[in-house]
Amino acid sequence: MLRTWVAPITGLALALGLVGGVQAQLADKKALTLAEARKIAAAAEAEATKNNLRVAIAVLDDGGYPLLVEKMDDTQTGSVDVAVAKGRTAALFKRETKLFEEAVASGRNVILKLDGVTPIEGGVPLVYAGKVIGAIGVSGATAQQDGMVARAAAAVLK
Repeated sequence: MLRTWVAPITGLALALGLVGGVQAQLADKKALTLAEARKIAAAAEAEATKNNLRVAIAVLDDGGYPLLVEKMDDTQTGSVDVAVAKGRTAALFKRETKLFEEAVASGRNVILKLDGVTPIEGGVPLVYAGKVIGAIGVSGATAQQDGMVARAAAAVLK
């Protein structure tokens, strides 16, 4: 009786790749490093300084978790959390937060019901070899200025 169950289970195990001899097919995934996050943040700070802006800068991994957070001198403290939120939105949804801001401005208020969306310009995905590997969020100036700083920093990867 046990024998009749062994064959189907073995066949299923082989089909699922659970028995030796079958190689797992895993993707090679590029990840944002702390060293690269520092370069991106430095580019953001340089762009902000060039334009006489004081901002908070957050560089996040592709899961939306901060790798590096900085607040330039004389930046309002509340901008730190906003920069992280903008970056998280850009990382999780793989698009600039400006697109969410424009959607809300055009009347698509349903966007506000999406968990984790901060619809304010200044969050930009970080793209390497066509894949989103993280994001940057910038806050402290106008939304347009935050976006300009974030895009300049994201260009470091290109």
